[in-house]
Amino acid sequence: MRTSSTFSVLFWVYGKRAVNNKANIYVRLTQNGKRVNISLKQKIEITTWNEKTQRANGTGKDSRILNLYLNEVQSKIYRIYEDLQKEEKPFTSQMVKARFLGEDKKRFSFQNLIDYYNEKMQHKLHKNTLGQYKTSQRYMLEYIIKEYKETDIFLSKLDYSFVIGFEDFMRSYIPKPGHSKIGNNTAMKHIKRLRRMVTLAYRMEWLDRDPFINFKMKIDKKEREFLTSEELKSVEDLSSSIERLVVVKDLFVFSCYTGISYSDIVKLTQDNIVIGIDGKPWIMAARVKTGTPFKIPLLNQAQILIDKYKDHLRTHSSRNLLPKLSNQKLNSYLKEIADLCGVKKNLTFHMARHTFATTVTLSNGVPLETVSKLLGHTKLSTTQIYARVVEKKVSQDMAKLKSILK
Repeated sequence: MRTSSTFSVLFWVYGKRAVNNKANIYVRLTQNGKRVNISLKQKIEITTWNEKTQRANGTGKDSRILNLYLNEVQSKIYRIYEDLQKEEKPFTSQMVKARFLGEDKKRFSFQNLIDYYNEKMQHKLHKNTLGQYKTSQRYMLEYIIKEYKETDIFLSKLDYSFVIGFEDFMRSYIPKPGHSKIGNNTAMKHIKRLRRMVTLAYRMEWLDRDPFINFKMKIDKKEREFLTSEELKSVEDLSSSIERLVVVKDLFVFSCYTGISYSDIVKLTQDNIVIGIDGKPWIMAARVKTGTPFKIPLLNQAQILIDKYKDHLRTHSSRNLLPKLSNQKLNSYLKEIADLCGVKKNLTFHMARHTFATTVTLSNGVPLETVSKLLGHTKLSTTQIYARVVEKKVSQDMAKLKSILK
């Protein structure tokens, strides 16, 4: 590449500051008249130094080793100069010096990455998701303390062995009393979060290589639990004098017939009821977790519950469609409901969403693509998880096929 800039490299010794006839060796970089000096941390006897050749005189071992080192320094400096020229950006002799000393790239630590990631993602991720990242980060820092006997390490130490070491740490982690052991899929979720953080560091050139390049995630496929039509009916038919149980049951049933998660239900107001393309009421909103919009035509079972709480004390002042409860209490109360209804499954609120996907829609012939839209999934493959567990639908489809083949 042609350039009008001038660049030169000069080796010299600081004779005025010689001690016991030995002086420090420096290299001077000059570009367009501006110069900087670099101390090479090497000393030489003044009488041995040749100012003309800028090398040590003689063919002795010490002189040969020193001269070879100076040749390597000179070659490295010119390589840096040529690299900076290829980048086609303005640069100075000071920038050549910084790159030679490795100061042009800041050395980032793992804690730097955690702080940066949390700061940049706090407005992109849902607060619950960010909380999950902070839990994973605590495990990562525990691993670093155990493996490296340090509270923090430079990102340059992140390699493939770090990844598989963290995986082993998670699988063998001894939980506190009262906490369950970390299973395979939970361990993979923590590793997945590490991977996203490391990918960000790699893309920002905080890392020279991706330590995950040869790592394979190992997810155990598990069937999603849902209520059968009989179990759902037993919950719907539950009658109780305890108001909190009635409210929880109604919220759960509403989710079973809309597929809307609890975090989205509590955000719904009368403004989310919109007349759809068919002239009938729909719920239109966006998922809190992903921001993905969803549009759901109201089934009668859901409409009845909206009408029930239209002028209720719990919703009148807030304009919410349905009452609010803390998610923690919600799942606790659902266990009481399961006992009262004779449901043997571990009833959680998220099971309502699974029930909508399976028992209410797919089992009744609603196409997978439609269910995916209703759930607000961005990928059809996410919805296919539910399709695998609908044995009733498989049985019905095979019965149809048998009749056709006859």
